[in-house]
Order: sequence, then structure tokens, then C-alpha cells
Amino acid sequence: MRKKKCYIYTRVSTAAQTEGYSLEAQQERLREYADYKNLEIAGEYCDAGKSGKSIVGRPAFLQMLDDISSEKDNISFVLVFKLSRFGRNAADILKSLQLLEDYEVDLICVEDAIDSSTPGGKLTLTFAQTPDVAAAVGGMKKPGQILVGFAAETEKVKENAAEKLKKKNLDMIVANDVTEKGAGFDVDTNVVTFITKDG
Repeated sequence: MRKKKCYIYTRVSTAAQTEGYSLEAQQERLREYADYKNLEIAGEYCDAGKSGKSIVGRPAFLQMLDDISSEKDNISFVLVFKLSRFGRNAADILKSLQLLEDYEVDLICVEDAIDSSTPGGKLTLTFAQTPDVAAAVGGMKKPGQILVGFAAETEKVKENAAEKLKKKNLDMIVANDVTEKGAGFDVDTNVVTFITKDG
């Protein structure tokens, strides 16, 4: 039986070196995992001393994505030590995962026991780095798209909602004072205020 191919991606920021995530430790663990799963390593990509807050400034990560999209090695998996090594920015993670999915490549986070080829792994990845879906989608918004969010507030409803609208790059937000009589979660009626970018 022919081995499936994978890429290995490792990254450290300066702080991560002291937290037990050295490049060497990551590489060794990922190579052991690939061997255990009978995967052929088709390429290794490493960003040393690079922050995970953005894929900008991570040349090895960008090269890996280019190689995936060009189908250079026809890989099936990308192996990372932990999801935090893949990235820390929700919008970047979503975009990168979408690219992997577009080319039928699954992400395996070895130490987190996350494998996107399984239903449980897909669900975990969906929630692991996107606790604020509106902000993640707002970070990927393209010209011409309209994004509407929802804010359930208990105080300073208009002020808090307007702040969320700006922070999440929304076009409109539906603000809801959940403490108001006839509004909130346990009633059949609601009272809302619509706030747009124009006020």
C-alpha cells in the first residue's frame, strides 16, 4: 500500500523556546508521529523566531500554503505540534484551514490530539480558535460583503454594541438589552436597536 504524504510545519517565537516547544522537540515529535502513522514526509517547513499572530512575516508557512495550492507533492496531511504553532489569529487560521480543505488536505495537531480528517477533529478546530466568529469573519470580509452581528447586552447597550460593531468590522449590529422586560432569552418577544456604521 502506498504511503500518504504529509508536510511538517514547526514554529517558535522567542518565548516558546523556553516553554518546551523548541524546534528540535517539535520536529522530533512530528517525525515520530509520521513514522507511527506510516506517513511519508514530503516537506518540512520551519519559521524560527516568528510570531503566530499573523501569517504575514512567516515565509515558511506561506511557502507551505503555496506548495499545497500548487499541489506540488499531492499531500494528504499537514502535521503541527500544537494548534498554537499553526497560528494564533482566528481569521488567519480560518483562511488557512479553508485552503487546506479546498485541496483536501487535513490538519493534525499531534499534542492536541486534533485530526481534521475525523468529525470530532473538524468540530474541535471549528471551536478551538474561533470563540468570536463575528470577529474572525469580519477579519476576512471582502469588498461588497455586508456583515451583520448580534449583541446581547446588560448595560450601556448602544455604546457596547457600537464598540463591537467597530472592533469586529461589522456593517450593522442588532443590539439587545437582555434585562429589559419582554426581551432576552426566555420570552417570545424581543426589543432590539439596529446600529449601522453610519450611526
